[in-house]
Amino acid sequence: MTRTDRARGALYGLAIGDALGMPTQLLSRAQIASRYGTLTGFEPGPPDHPIAAGMPAGSITDDTELAVLLGRLLVGGHGTVDPREFAAALAAWEHAMAERGSRDLLGPSTKRAVTAILAGTPPDEAGRHGDTNGAAMRIAPVGIASRSEATLVDDVVAASLVTHNTGIALAGAAAVAAAVRAGVHGASVTEATTRGIVAARQAAARGHWVAGADVATRIEWAAVLVANRFEADAAEVIYTLVGTSLATQESVPAAFAVLAAVPDDPWRACLLAASLGGDCDTIAAMAGAVAGACHGMAAFPEPAIAVIDGQGLRLTQLADSLYDLSHNDKGSS
Repeated sequence: MTRTDRARGALYGLAIGDALGMPTQLLSRAQIASRYGTLTGFEPGPPDHPIAAGMPAGSITDDTELAVLLGRLLVGGHGTVDPREFAAALAAWEHAMAERGSRDLLGPSTKRAVTAILAGTPPDEAGRHGDTNGAAMRIAPVGIASRSEATLVDDVVAASLVTHNTGIALAGAAAVAAAVRAGVHGASVTEATTRGIVAARQAAARGHWVAGADVATRIEWAAVLVANRFEADAAEVIYTLVGTSLATQESVPAAFAVLAAVPDDPWRACLLAASLGGDCDTIAAMAGAVAGACHGMAAFPEPAIAVIDGQGLRLTQLADSLYDLSHNDKGSS
C-alpha cells in the first residue's frame, strides 16, 4: 500500500460507513435487529424513516457530503479554510438540500453557529456552544492533508472552530483526524488509536469549556471494554455503556471501540458500526475513515466501492489532492 492508497481508503471508508448507516441511523438497536437481522450490505431507507425515507441503498448522508465540502475547501485554500467562507458554504449546502426536499440537514451545533456567523458573530465565538460530533464526522480530510503531527491539533481547531469551538468537540475531531493521519502514514489500527488519544488530550484544552466526560479517557476505556469480545457482544456493550448519541463523548469513543472490536477488517467494522443504533451513520463513517486509512482500498469490497463511485463524489481525486497538501512544503513529515 502507498500512502495515496491509504488516503483514498480513508475517504472511501468514511463514505461506505456512512452509506451503510444511512437506513439505520436514529433507530434503536432492537429496531435494527428486527428489521435487518445482521446487516450484510447497503439497504434503502425505510419508508417510515424520519430522515432517510425513500433514499436508495448506498446513499450517503451529511457525514460524507460535509467531509467532501471541507476537503474541497482545503484543496482550494491550499490547506487552510476561511471560517466565513466555510460558514457560507455550509449554509448554501443546507439550502440546496432543502430545495431538493431532503430532511438530512445541518446538525444542531452547526446550524446554530452558521446562523450566528452569517449575522456577524466572530468566528471564534460562533461555535462556543458546539459540543456535538459534527466536527469529528467531517474531519477526515484534515487528517489526510495535515503537514505534520505537531501541527495537527492546530489544523483541526482551524477547520472546526467556526461551528464546534469547545474542548469536547475539538478533542473528538482531533482524535479522528490524528488516527486518520497515522493510518495514512502506515500505522496499524491500534497505533492509530493511540495517536488519536494523544491528540484528543491536547485538543481538550482548546476552545471553550463545556461540561462533559473526557474524550481521550473514554476512548481508552471503550477500547479496553470490548477487547476480545465477539462482535455481537461488543456491539451490545458499545450501545448500552459507551453510547451512540450525537454527543461527541459518546459517538467518538464508540467509533474507536468498533475499531478495537474489529481491527483487521474495515468492511466488517463498518457493518458493525452501522448496526449499533443511534447516530450510527456517523459512528460508521468515523470508524470507516480510520480503518480505511490503516488498511487501504483493498480492504473494501469492489462492489461497495462501485456504489460510492456511482454517486459522482470523485473521492479518488479529492484524496490525492488532499494528500498532496500534506507534503508540498518543508513542513511536511
